[in-house]
Amino acid sequence: MKKLSSTLPNMLLSLTGICIVVSGILALVNKVTAEPIAASAMKAKVEAIRAVTPAFDNNPYAERERLLPEGETDSLTVYPARKGGSLVGYAVESYTRSGFNGLISVMVGFDAEGTLVDFSVLEHSESPGLGSLIPEWYHQKSETGGLREMRGLSMSKEAPLSVRKDGGRVDAITAATISSRAFLDAVNRAWRVYRQLQSQDTAPSAEPFSSSAAVSAPTSSPS
Repeated sequence: MKKLSSTLPNMLLSLTGICIVVSGILALVNKVTAEPIAASAMKAKVEAIRAVTPAFDNNPYAERERLLPEGETDSLTVYPARKGGSLVGYAVESYTRSGFNGLISVMVGFDAEGTLVDFSVLEHSESPGLGSLIPEWYHQKSETGGLREMRGLSMSKEAPLSVRKDGGRVDAITAATISSRAFLDAVNRAWRVYRQLQSQDTAPSAEPFSSSAAVSAPTSSPS
């Protein structure tokens, strides 16, 4: 068989063939890895819900809904926690884009009275060390008479939260004021959604998730 001459059309034909093969391989790899990645992300969220809400016996992940905060364009996911059929609180998957390096995603939990139960940082793009300092710093009592420990905080009395430099009571992380402001922005956003939930007679239903996404009910450890 006569060898193809190295003409421009032949080169383009070869490159096109290579691109098609590579694209097919990448699509296959993406299909194979997409499910494990999604399962891992779901597991992290389920664990975060369990960590930030009062004890529950329902499946908050399966009952999750989306709610648009007033005056904003991005909706947040909320996870209702129930025990014995009664609502005991919500986990709100909040975020901020005001971090030093952009996005910070936080799961914030409230009980039925509006007390901040706990929070969990899901994702951040902060410099190494800064992101991990957020849960460490805001899980400790202030040594300066300010506000630092978020657990058990009455948001109805303290919200909106802001750092001392901005006229608030919250201690900023040492040398990380921007990250501190961003974290509080995410908490405040979660609180606004919680307040909207409290003002409604029923849970939000504007953007329900498909029931096919339900998982085994994550059961919180009894209090």
